[in-house]
This record gives sequence, C-alpha cells and structure tokens, in this order.
Amino acid sequence: MPTPERTSLDAIVLAATDLLEQEGLAGVTMQAVAQRVGVRAPSLYKRVRSREKLIQLVAEATMTAFAERLDAAAGAEELANGVRAFGHERPAAFQLVMTPGTGTPAVGDEYRAAASAAVLRVAGELAGEEHALEAARTLTAWAAGFISMELNGGFNLGGDVERAWEFGLARMIAAITVAPTT
Repeated sequence: MPTPERTSLDAIVLAATDLLEQEGLAGVTMQAVAQRVGVRAPSLYKRVRSREKLIQLVAEATMTAFAERLDAAAGAEELANGVRAFGHERPAAFQLVMTPGTGTPAVGDEYRAAASAAVLRVAGELAGEEHALEAARTLTAWAAGFISMELNGGFNLGGDVERAWEFGLARMIAAITVAPTT
C-alpha cells in the first residue's frame, strides 16, 4: 500500500517562503521546512530534490506574486510604489529575486519575463518602444537599489527617506521620459 500524501508542493514552498522571511536564506533548510509541513526531511525529497531547487521554487513563487502585483499598475509612480510596497512586505523574498547573492539558483526565463512585463510596458510608455528595455533597466536598478538600502538600514544621514523616494522617483521618471515628437 502506498504512503499517503502528507503535504503538497504548494505547502512546501509556502513553508519555505515563510521561513525565508522569518529566518533569512540560511534558515531555509530541508529539515526546517519538513518540520513546518509536518513530515520527516527524507519525505520532503520526494517532492523537492534539493535545497537549491527549493530556493528556486521560492524565487519563482516570489516572481509570480511580484508580477501579479505589478500587472495592474497604471503608470510609473504606481509601478515603483508597488515594487517598494512588495519589498517592505516581503523583504527577504524581494532581496532574493532583486539582489540575489552568488550561488543563488536562477529562476526560469518565463518567470523573469512575467515579472518584467509591467516594467517594460510602463517604460515603453515613457521612453518609447525603442528605448523600453534601457528605461526599464534604469528604473528597476534605481528602485531596487533604493529599496535594498532602505531595507538594510543604509540611509543613516538623517532626513526624510519618504521625501528622498519621491524626489528620486520623480527624477528617474523625468530622466527616462522622451518628449513626444510632433
């Protein structure tokens, strides 16, 4: 008689995602995830072949949630503020996908494309289709850098960080916006 299913892949990824936020990347171990879902660690390997694959699945789930969040954005400010809100809500997952460390497993191209679609759309509206990729990279790099510094306590000179975000965002939008030709 086969062993009954005690957990699902979705439950495993959710448990790993929760651990990521609570314990950081080092805390996402097969043993810790197995405990969270109520199975022994060897049973986990029936669903996920390695910790590296588990981290990849967490990153892909993060990119999917990120894409869903940004798809409805109507304009650069709403998009950037959505990126920032995501970073504040899920800081470890945000850093996993936006500033991955050496050795972090890569997500599949389809996940990167889905997460980039809204940024490319908005960047194309601002800079024109010819410069959409460059504009998207510029806006993304600025936002990811700002948010990462914010999450890591990198703004320690005083002042209003919210004001700095608004200032920087306005300047970035202006920098990538191409005036329409008449």
